[in-house]
Amino acid sequence: MESIGVLGLGIIGEPWARRYLAAGKLVGSWNRSAKPNAPLGKPTALAVAAAADVTQIVVADPSAVMAVIDAILPALGPGKAVVQSSTIDPDTAATCEARVRATGALYVESPFTGSKPAAEAGTSVFFMGGDAAALDSVEPLLALVSETRFRLPSVRQASALKLAMNLNIAAQMEALSESLTFARQAGIGDALFFQVLAKNVSYSGLSRLKEDKLKKGDFAPQFSVKHMHKDMRLAQAANGLDLPLLETVRGCLARAEAQGMGDDDFSSLIRLLVSATG
Repeated sequence: MESIGVLGLGIIGEPWARRYLAAGKLVGSWNRSAKPNAPLGKPTALAVAAAADVTQIVVADPSAVMAVIDAILPALGPGKAVVQSSTIDPDTAATCEARVRATGALYVESPFTGSKPAAEAGTSVFFMGGDAAALDSVEPLLALVSETRFRLPSVRQASALKLAMNLNIAAQMEALSESLTFARQAGIGDALFFQVLAKNVSYSGLSRLKEDKLKKGDFAPQFSVKHMHKDMRLAQAANGLDLPLLETVRGCLARAEAQGMGDDDFSSLIRLLVSATG
């Protein structure tokens, strides 16, 4: 497994493709909407899969993943592998694995954590699920765009772990937004709020990542509202558990998307509170 192609050149896919290109491993990329400056862009997903040993998929949702799998199946077979890095539900992950493996190709479910800055820096974290031999085959390539790779024995677990991580992140974002809004309402400046938070047990990587964006009101997307909302819908549908915080956060994201914030960073959740408090 010496070469890789990337299908999906969004906030994450394009930085990955450029890192693979710099390492001399990229043989093609493709995006559903045309990107004139796509690194080694090819006209179809099938052309990328035909050229690459490993085809990595990073698109929006389960239906988009299934459409890509449909498109590339004719190019798959022994000696090929698919790494599926979009956030999807466990059932869809299992279906994709079965379809790819039926061709004789390898399949790895490998969603990730880390937004645009991590993708650009090569510090993404992968949750790799699947057959151990498949994981061994693709890990050297994934190491070019990631800092850490966790291994799980099944594609379902990899998908579930990603949804669990995003639930934690979304809940933290809502809590950070509410606590900052509460402090602002009391006349406490943002600089002092974050200085104190940095000494608090609740300080997190998310707090550090979003501090400047919240201070400046900069909602350029690192990870969009619409994608986080999609992930929370998938998490809610993936099991029968009663998870009240999941329901609350999903509702907040739904309201943000309905108010036109879908393409903005999910730190836009704070804007719901600003509008509510005036």
